[in-house]
Amino acid sequence: MSTGPSVPSTDTAAASAGNNIFAAVDIGTNSFKLTTIRIDPSSGRFITIKRLKEPVLLGLDTATTSSSSSATTISAESLDRAISALKKFQDDIQSDRRHTSHLRLVATSAVREAPNKSQFIETVKETLGLRVEVISGAEEARLIYLGVLQFIPVFSSTVLTIDIGGGSTEFTVGHKGKVLYSKSLRLGHVTLTAKFTNAAKMADVAKMREHIRNELETSGLIKEINKYKLDGVIGSSGTIKAIEKAVCKGYANKVEENVGVLEEFVNRDWRFTRGELGILVESLCDDEMEGRLKRKEFFERRAPFILAGTILLDEIFERLGIEEIEVSGYALAEGVIAEMIGDVLKGLDLNANARWRLVIKLASRFNNKKRMKAAMMCADIAREVFEGLKKLNEVHSGDKRDDELSVSLDGRDLECLDAACLLHSIGLYTGKKGYHKQSYRLIQDGDDLHGYKQEEIKLIALLVRYHRKKIPKKDVPEESSKEVKQKFRILCTIMRVSCAVQQCLPVNFQFKEFIDFPEGFKLVFSEGEARKQLTDVVQQVGGDMNESLGKELEQFRMVFKRNLSILVVA
Repeated sequence: MSTGPSVPSTDTAAASAGNNIFAAVDIGTNSFKLTTIRIDPSSGRFITIKRLKEPVLLGLDTATTSSSSSATTISAESLDRAISALKKFQDDIQSDRRHTSHLRLVATSAVREAPNKSQFIETVKETLGLRVEVISGAEEARLIYLGVLQFIPVFSSTVLTIDIGGGSTEFTVGHKGKVLYSKSLRLGHVTLTAKFTNAAKMADVAKMREHIRNELETSGLIKEINKYKLDGVIGSSGTIKAIEKAVCKGYANKVEENVGVLEEFVNRDWRFTRGELGILVESLCDDEMEGRLKRKEFFERRAPFILAGTILLDEIFERLGIEEIEVSGYALAEGVIAEMIGDVLKGLDLNANARWRLVIKLASRFNNKKRMKAAMMCADIAREVFEGLKKLNEVHSGDKRDDELSVSLDGRDLECLDAACLLHSIGLYTGKKGYHKQSYRLIQDGDDLHGYKQEEIKLIALLVRYHRKKIPKKDVPEESSKEVKQKFRILCTIMRVSCAVQQCLPVNFQFKEFIDFPEGFKLVFSEGEARKQLTDVVQQVGGDMNESLGKELEQFRMVFKRNLSILVVA
């Protein structure tokens, strides 16, 4: 299977290849945000392991340098809050022993526009030893687009991304990872709120709209964007995500019982229409006490700025003729991280994370937390077996073989196996009887995995279909090449063993290792490193467990011409 599009590599990487933790700090006008991820080096996929956010409000209390300039000086109070926030981030990073060469701090509009930005940079460096990189509006737009590509599979589409920040809004037209056009306008929800809110905290909506329209028209933005035939519009960052959440939770429809924090596994639309935005704007313009209290309860710290951000987006919709916008959960920080990863992993697949998010979304829609946990454990076991067999295949690549390992396995094969493991139980929502067939239909007949090729979707669906019960015949998948059939046979055997083992294990062991011994393979589960504990008391899975695994272990022996033993360190 072919590899996907990639980030061009550079020579700036200094990080250890063994360190898979990356972190980025977004120094924004409204808040500072730390995003930390763990990367899977074999696929380029990453998962977010921590997010921290500090409401620094950099620039809200700044003093204007002159009456003729809109540039603002970062005040001593703002600088103190900034240092405090960055110190918290630094302490968190050091507590987890993450390598600082995988850390990057980027500052946007508030620092970029400040006359004393040099003082800000030097103070952070002298106080904390951290280097702050002030990026241009064009660079910010490019990194946001790169972050969006990690969330939504639109690499091959021409899309407009809109990112509303506290001090500026970034517009980018991108296609296949390249920026075709970008523009940064000094229109942000914090600066608009400060400029058009009076002492009584009442917003002058009419003047705010007039100012936004004037900026959009005089910037030349509308004319330039209209030159492109867009396949879609994508919004990112806090303001647009907050608007999507409000639409999703029925804020404007007065569905009070639905207002609250979203559950971890929830089927969100991640999009909203022009009409839905207009209804929300109307609701937020309610300046009565009841409306203010509702706004504060729902939007919390973002409440003072959400009206300005929503009106700004409403005007953008109007001027550009946008009817619907899709929302990305990733933005600048993830773009910064993706670029760092691209420096370390030569040729990062830009589609990997977006594809994987589609799998997670589908699994989360039909699985509860318990089934998600079991499915993830199944995927971990399958990955261990896959990697062990792949290494063995590489060692014996020149040997004449009569087993299935004569077929080469790659990262996309592993990705399909991972996806099948995560999705194998989604059919359980209709009941246990025949759930593997229901899972197969949900994958094969649905449009949820549109980031994958058709043959990959078919492979994932078939792996799910045959993960239990009837062992597939050698001609599955039908009308496929001999190599594809052999790959399916390998992956299906790995998945059947992994699912069966996961169901039999009494506890979730921290360590697992697939080891090649002269007498056969051993899959060892333990509380410590398996190889070091093989001299300890080891019990082989037996009794009822061994009986339930017998069918799968025999299938493994037939495919790989080697025995497989499941061992648990006592």
